[in-house]
Amino acid sequence: MPTHAVSAATTHHPKPTRQFAWYFLPLEGLLMALAYLPMPVLYLVSDFLRLLMQHGLKYRKKVIVSNLRNSFPEKSEAEIQQVATGFYRHLSDLIVEIVKLAAITPTELNRRITIVNGELGDAYFAKGRTIMTLGSHFGNWEWVAPAAAMRWPGKVDAVYKPLSNKFFDYFVYRLRTRLGTALIPMRETMKDMETRRGEVRSLSMLCDQSPSKSKYAYWTRLLHQDTAFLTGADRLAVEYNCPVLYASIQRAKRGHYTFTLHEIYDGNATLNLAEHPITEAFARCIERDIRQQPSDYLWSHRRWKLKREEE
Repeated sequence: MPTHAVSAATTHHPKPTRQFAWYFLPLEGLLMALAYLPMPVLYLVSDFLRLLMQHGLKYRKKVIVSNLRNSFPEKSEAEIQQVATGFYRHLSDLIVEIVKLAAITPTELNRRITIVNGELGDAYFAKGRTIMTLGSHFGNWEWVAPAAAMRWPGKVDAVYKPLSNKFFDYFVYRLRTRLGTALIPMRETMKDMETRRGEVRSLSMLCDQSPSKSKYAYWTRLLHQDTAFLTGADRLAVEYNCPVLYASIQRAKRGHYTFTLHEIYDGNATLNLAEHPITEAFARCIERDIRQQPSDYLWSHRRWKLKREEE
């Protein structure tokens, strides 16, 4: 279990406790029971979930299909429906894989995650640097930080948004931290960077979320659409001289992923923040990944709800 970075982070950011309503206790028991099932059995559960979400509940079908049509105007309707089916399969697998984090062993997770270009992190840590690792809601992003935390014990922190529901906030926090990842609430990111300036660690952020307002956004084209991005990565990297790595997650086969690091900023070069070069490079990276495996992006998210004309 963790280490210096975890203790430093949790000193200022206490973890959620089990102070949730009693009627969530059966759900907690069910989720923990599922977590101890072998992966082949969990994938049978996933197959059922996929049928339920796609054909029974028709979970966010309009949002999913609309996002796909707008992102891939070159695809036929049959191809769009094929990608949508693939997405439901990915989403159901993702759900059971996240639950599995409550019980998965380090050995099994290491067997299922292959880290490529890990020497980029090794080199910067050897130089005593704080690095930023940018990811997106692509593939199984929840398995990546625990896998990284096992390779670099005590050096992996992740920015997260606390959930409003006390049970799910507690349970998800528990999943994300049990193998050594330390969590930092999104609103405290700048304070945490300032307090721990120069600490040898990686700060992981999911940077494909839609800003709440246009005035906080950087606009660029993504998948044929005007798309707003948060700009914190550019500001933090320059302010704290952080090298920036992009985390590409590709599904090798069911339940197995390749996590590849790509450098997009060395932490030294002068940047023009008005052009948001880090965010622009990140947008190009996720567009490449989505085009390679379109079903593995989070199409149920209303990613393009903010419109440029609202500026």
